[in-house]
Amino acid sequence: MADRSDIHDRLAASLRAARKARGLSLDAAAKLSGVSRSMVSQIERGESSPTVATLWALTQALQLDFAGLLEGRPAPGIDVTRAAAAPVIDRAGVKIRILSAPESVGTHEVYELVFAKGAKLASEAHSPGCREHLTVLEGRLTVTSGEAGERLGPGDVARYPADRAHEIAAEGTARAILIVQDS
Repeated sequence: MADRSDIHDRLAASLRAARKARGLSLDAAAKLSGVSRSMVSQIERGESSPTVATLWALTQALQLDFAGLLEGRPAPGIDVTRAAAAPVIDRAGVKIRILSAPESVGTHEVYELVFAKGAKLASEAHSPGCREHLTVLEGRLTVTSGEAGERLGPGDVARYPADRAHEIAAEGTARAILIVQDS
């Protein structure tokens, strides 16, 4: 059996990754689960030994498989997130729907982006070596990474460094898939 610190580390990492993948703050996770903000924070830092009831509340709020929480690998079978259950972040006219699994946060994140007319998604530099892959599904987008810029249409794919300031801007309405690697 794994030692206690290993269990705490895996539990902390799984819960933190799931919360971030859903775009939830500590406060939001606390409200959804009924677990205090300070307890959620202590668990995520590996500083607390949560009860089964506390873990159950957190896994339900974060839509995690309770049984596979410490396994560090996906449960067998097909993991489905229904369209209505996928977390959505609304940022200045851009709806960002999180498509990737919680355990992939920071390594391989996938998003659907839906732009209102003329909306833009501006980002500061991510971690060194981070790259983004943008595929336009509908409409026209302009992507800028540092000083470089490209105009894209349906079916176009742009791959660019995201370890510098970058921006995706819509001319009209638009929809795209964004993959972020090593953020």
